[in-house]
Order: sequence, then C-alpha cells, then structure tokens
Amino acid sequence: MLQASALVPVWDRAAEWQRRLSMIEAARSFVYLSTFYIEHDAYGTGMLAALRRAQRRGVAVTLLVDAFGQRLGGILMTADHRSALARELDGLRAEGGVVTVYAPPHQVQRLLGGGQHVKIQVSDGGEAIVGSSNLTKTSFEAWNEYAVAVRGPVTLALLESLRAFGATVAPAHLTQLGVVADREPAPADLVLDYWYCNPNIAQGWAGPFGWRGANEITDRMVEMVESARRSALITSFYFKPARGLLEAVLRASRRGVRVEVFHSHREALPATDLAWIAAAASYPALIEAGVQIYENLHGEHSKLVLIDDAWAAFGSYNFEDAAHDRLGELMLASRDPRAIAPLETIFDGLRRHPDNLRVTRESFGQLPARVAARVARYGRFKWWM
Repeated sequence: MLQASALVPVWDRAAEWQRRLSMIEAARSFVYLSTFYIEHDAYGTGMLAALRRAQRRGVAVTLLVDAFGQRLGGILMTADHRSALARELDGLRAEGGVVTVYAPPHQVQRLLGGGQHVKIQVSDGGEAIVGSSNLTKTSFEAWNEYAVAVRGPVTLALLESLRAFGATVAPAHLTQLGVVADREPAPADLVLDYWYCNPNIAQGWAGPFGWRGANEITDRMVEMVESARRSALITSFYFKPARGLLEAVLRASRRGVRVEVFHSHREALPATDLAWIAAAASYPALIEAGVQIYENLHGEHSKLVLIDDAWAAFGSYNFEDAAHDRLGELMLASRDPRAIAPLETIFDGLRRHPDNLRVTRESFGQLPARVAARVARYGRFKWWM
C-alpha cells in the first residue's frame, strides 16, 4: 500500500494539458515524462518545446517514448512530419535531455508490438500526473481520457518504477522527491495500490508465444471483477480483454452484477477498424450474458474500473491481450471516497452522453453486411489485434 497527500482528478482535456505544461514551466531541477507516442502536431511539438525550454534553464529532462507506439503513431503522420519530429527529439538530446526509445530485448517481442504503454509525468515540485493520454491532438481534443495528479509518497514509487519500463532514474532525484513528499503540509492519508507490470522483462526469446507468466495487473483486474456484487463499470479504448479477464466479466454479469462497458465506436479510429473488430467478436457472448455495451462515437481512451461504487482503478491498462502479454502497463487503485467519487460522476455522465450508443442484439444484427463479414472473418484473430 502507498499513500498520497493529494489526488486531483483530471477529466477535462484542456485542464490536463495546462497542468502538464505548468509542471514543466515550474520545474527547477528535474522532469520525467513517459508516453506511448508523440505526434507531430500542436500538442507533440508544444510539449517538446516546453521540455527544451526547461533543459536550457538547467532542468534535467528525461523523456521515455515507446518504439512500437511511435512506429504505430507514425502511420498517422506524413513522412515530412515524422522527419520533423525526429529532428525535434534530436534537438532535445543535443541540449542535454535524455531521450530513450524503449524496445524489448527479444526480436519476437519487437515484431509483435511489445513495449511500454505507461504515461507518467513527475517533477521536482512533488507532483506526478498519471493517466491515459498520449502526446497527440487526438488525446487532448477528441477522445475521452482520464488522469490524476497525486502528491506525497506515491510519487517516489511512480518515479522509481519508470526503470521497469526502460527509463534511467537518477537516485539523487528520488532523494529530492522524498524530501518534498516529507514536507507536504497535508497528511498522506489517501491509500493507494500501485500495480504495474512489464511482461517483456519476464519473457524469453519467444516473447508472448506460449508465455504463461503472471501479470499482476490482469490478476488484480480479475480480482476486482470477481469481487463485484452489484456493479462493475469499465472503460477501455476497445474492450477485447485477455481470456481470463473476459471470463470473469461474463461470470459477473451472469450472477446478476450490472456490468457496463464503455469503449470506442468503430469509426473513432479512422486508420483501421481492426481493434473494433477484435472487440465486436465477443459481442454475442457479452450480450447473451447481459453485459451493457456502449460505443463512444468520438473515442473512449480512458481506462477506468469502478466496482460496487466502492473500489476504483485507473491508469494505462486497456482491456486487451496486448496489455496482458506485450505492453508494460500501470494502474492505481483505491477504496478511498476521494478516488471513487470522480469516477461515479464520470460514469453517470457517460450513460447520458449522446455520443455513447448502446449496443443491443438487434443493433449488432443490423450491421452492414460488409462489416459483419469482417467481424466473422477476422474476429478469430483477436489476440493479434
């Protein structure tokens, strides 16, 4: 168990962006930032500009980006934008910033999309921001995202854990952050669990093929769903969980738990509909079990779990096979009302929002023939998508 002296929920997109920039502008000693990918748009270039300004005034800047995530995000950019982004990253390096592009050790892992998916930002000011957002216009102007800004002892654990995802963390910065945490005026009385796992570290040359190792986050997600007695509310980018987690969701709904899943519509990701197809392949079983499914037209990218309005979790873990056996992920969890109340408000809003379309047996049966054929043809390959 870890403790926080403050937890500020950040659901509003503009508020999160401003909070991230303000942290960097206020930094005087160090800033660490991890992300899945950066896009060459106003947000990606804006963040890199802020980091370069910090580096120039003597702040030690450490940026961790995922190799697979950046390659995947590169599909959304032109060749000129990819080149321009590479030059900006080189510029940050040239000014003394540490830019690490994480890739797992084995070739099979790299070929299958292994990497790190955590989003942590922390500075010498004593605050850490943990959430679901990437450094893209999509995250800050289109999709739903959720982050929390925390203070207190939990920030040390967050910073130290970046080592598990490929970053180099200076011991002096941990010491400095600990001093700041000890001086917090508010009591560190908000209890949090911090679950994180990088499965790439535990795998051999075959990567996820045949891997049966434990993933603490998946196990904890199963535990949360199995504990539900009244309600289990979930958001995910696309809901296509690993088998054990899917089975736990089905069991919960069958025993009378109100299970609601909010994820993205097939048109929310213009580049491809394969992620939606992987999710839609489980629709018949989910609907039959009584799970209520909602598709968000503009995109649901938050990762939230709320059990019986009494146990909350939030972070980077999508309900998908890749989060279980290919990507380093994190979740914070708590039974404290200060962590639970914001999620209750969010789920109430999602139910009412006109962008969230309920999927029923009838609506699923009315899919265009071309779309239904793609689900039937490719849905069996869910693990790959």
